Amino acid sequence: MAFSIKELEQLSGIKAHTIRIWEHRYHFLKPSRTDTNIRSYSVEELKTLLTVALLNKYGIKISRIDEMQPEQWHHALLQQVEAQDEYLVNQLVGHMVDMDHVAFEEVLNLYIHQKGLEETVVSLIFGFLQKVGILWQTNHINAAQEHIAAHIIRQKIISAIDNLPAVFRIQPLFLLFLPEDEHHELGLLYVYYLLKKRGLPVLYLGASAPLDDVAYVMRIKQPSYLYLHLASFPPGGQFEKYIHRLSTIEPHIQILISGSVVSGYKKVVPHNVTLLHSLEEAIDLIKSV
Repeated sequence: MAFSIKELEQLSGIKAHTIRIWEHRYHFLKPSRTDTNIRSYSVEELKTLLTVALLNKYGIKISRIDEMQPEQWHHALLQQVEAQDEYLVNQLVGHMVDMDHVAFEEVLNLYIHQKGLEETVVSLIFGFLQKVGILWQTNHINAAQEHIAAHIIRQKIISAIDNLPAVFRIQPLFLLFLPEDEHHELGLLYVYYLLKKRGLPVLYLGASAPLDDVAYVMRIKQPSYLYLHLASFPPGGQFEKYIHRLSTIEPHIQILISGSVVSGYKKVVPHNVTLLHSLEEAIDLIKSV
């Protein structure tokens, strides 16, 4: 697996021009060259640059970093409280690329034990998924690598949900699901956790729920809210048409939609549909119920 200098720029936040300067002056990056003299960077060099960029961001001069051994880099980052979360995100990315599921899970387990699931999701998992998205866009991970990591995260969220006290309230009932052929479930599971933690009843249909099945449950259970968290929308699907159809099944039921699909959506939505453009909006709404 090889990366171009532009891809390193996207993943590290370090400008390509700066990366070239560092290569000429220091020793920590040694890209190979193609037959046409184009730089090519390995996974190990990506990991190195992520670490170097983080050390430099938190005040260590590049000349000093170049003199240090990798073990000293690790120690220096552990001394920087502000840098630790970003460092752990970079570790998660490296473990995912290496398909080292044991190390990946160890990072999550320790952080959850120390700070709980909510802080883990906000401080680690969101940043990790953002970098995974860049790797997808540049075709540098395959589905197997992502699935291994996503499965571990999914297990952690489900375990945290199971460990919460049972909810005995009947209303306001939240019905959670993803549209048919949509399988990116982590965000929706996290919403389930937030709702249950706040003592709100949830009926969870999960991923890839056919609209006819959703309509059946709506008519029988009469939830107060539908909740969808959409990291993507199924290929060929029309989001606008889907939400309009969903809104007409039981027009008195409120429909809440969050996720990256709605973050830039500007069109008018039906009266019973609310688009939540950020995690903060979603949490504020949950607290207000």
